[in-house]
Amino acid sequence: MSRTPRHSHAGSRSHQEAQERSALSSALFRKFQELIYQEAGIWLAVHKHALLTGRVARRLRLLGLNSMQEYYDLITQPDQLHERAVMIDCITTNETHFFREARHFDFLSQNVFPKWQHEAATGGRPTRLRVWSAGCSSGEEPYSLAMLLLKHFPEERGWSLEVLATDISTRVLEKARAAVYPIEKSKDIPQEYLRAYMLKGRGERSGVMKVRAELHRLVRFARVNLHADFYPIQGLFDLIFCRNVLIYFDQKSKEKVIAGILRHLSSSGLLFVGHSEHLGGISSDLKTVAPTVHALCPSNTEPSQRGVANGVVTSVPF
Repeated sequence: MSRTPRHSHAGSRSHQEAQERSALSSALFRKFQELIYQEAGIWLAVHKHALLTGRVARRLRLLGLNSMQEYYDLITQPDQLHERAVMIDCITTNETHFFREARHFDFLSQNVFPKWQHEAATGGRPTRLRVWSAGCSSGEEPYSLAMLLLKHFPEERGWSLEVLATDISTRVLEKARAAVYPIEKSKDIPQEYLRAYMLKGRGERSGVMKVRAELHRLVRFARVNLHADFYPIQGLFDLIFCRNVLIYFDQKSKEKVIAGILRHLSSSGLLFVGHSEHLGGISSDLKTVAPTVHALCPSNTEPSQRGVANGVVTSVPF
């Protein structure tokens, strides 16, 4: 008489336990939807049901929880700010590369930077530039911007440069700060920048490349939730890149995010969004100067009209 191997019963139990752990009723999914929207302004569509359970399954195992209900009960406790941030990390997708959407970088090099150089040379603007990469993911965008700035505005000629890079995901911010990338990503970097600002690993570090120290020191990383009422950021920026971020938000959240970002855009600054994103109907404070490139309307360039008092942007501690 044949017998079923003992380990197959164990495997069946394990599979059944995993299914029970990740079971998510429609009612409970709606609660997660509302919580995630409240926390980050991200609305999970119904077809994201499997994505949610799949992405947080590992957290349940690590925390020793037996069900999605237990996880929900945990993250809704007032003292679980960190775990709610971890959950947001789990459900967001962070995929990018160096010099993504190259037309934006070409636009800056050809149309914007020469004008700013001339204005600085004739005393029309200070020799200081501040750039914000909002939704920076694993760092490729802010480092690309820093390379571009160093080429056009050399510090040895008196320029002061700063790149602020923010994201809601602590996981990708850790990768960005480490500034180490697979060597395959080098194909996205123009040769002049690759030679000037990247180091190729050797020996046990072969297969990776690292951002040079002079580039790394220009970029400051911080966690910022763009759906928050205020951002822990001081001052105004000449350039703000918020690309492929708005796709996560519904119309109401987009309006809130853009309003928050514009409080930090200088009167002569530019806002860049992704090529699949459109700001029509989102803000009357903006005018389009090129496809997916926007500036403040002349009537809305006074700092006092954009949440700035005495030159200091309203902020809250980190």
